[in-house]
Amino acid sequence: MKKITISDLNNWKELGEKFASITAYDASFAKIFEEQSMPVIIVGDSLGSVIQAKPTTLDVSIEELVYHTKCVRAGSPNAFIISDLPFMSYHTPEAACGSAAKLMKAGANMVKIEGGSWLINTVKMLTERAVPVCAHLGLMPQAVNNKVQGKTEEQATRMLENAKELQRAGAQALVLECIPAKLARQITLELHIPVIGIGAGNDTDGQVLVMHDILGISANYIPRFSRNFLAETGSIEAAVKKYIDEVKQKTFPGEKHCF
Repeated sequence: MKKITISDLNNWKELGEKFASITAYDASFAKIFEEQSMPVIIVGDSLGSVIQAKPTTLDVSIEELVYHTKCVRAGSPNAFIISDLPFMSYHTPEAACGSAAKLMKAGANMVKIEGGSWLINTVKMLTERAVPVCAHLGLMPQAVNNKVQGKTEEQATRMLENAKELQRAGAQALVLECIPAKLARQITLELHIPVIGIGAGNDTDGQVLVMHDILGISANYIPRFSRNFLAETGSIEAAVKKYIDEVKQKTFPGEKHCF
């Protein structure tokens, strides 16, 4: 697989070509994913749940994200890696810069932060310092009391405006998690940056799933927006390939995986 850049993601959006992404936390799985031509890997603070079996992601530290980012980059030299900034590692723009520097030095191509308009100055400061930013709206795991967002007209309007504000501030990608598919489609159409969905319908530019969910090995449960591809195929490689292909063909996610 050739080295993937943000230009590739932008070109795919412009051409209407859907792309898959997946979480990873170590070199072995990252290598498998790259061998199946997975273009985007997210090193998520979801490791708190699926690796550490903790009830939330709040305990995950920047040091742990740095360690796992290094592992994933070692296994996947060519994928576009987005690494999460964990809870309270970006509470000020200055803190965000310090945390982001650690992740970029560990091998990340982009950092991801959860939140809306309160992050405008942070996004500006990061992008001015050559740190690509992926914003994250909708259900935000670091806000543990959040539920599915964007259900009301007021919420939908606010989320669309937040997305536009983050884009204007310099965000180069956006993750939408657990929002109505109709709203995700509108946001995707109105933004010029790539939009990656999880539980947000199949009209976003890309999709992301937690690797443990598509392999049916999550410690707790498989969310309704995911699917056990391993059970359908019999091998990890085939499961990953099927997931990538179905996203490209826009057959996953289906209606039952949406809100």
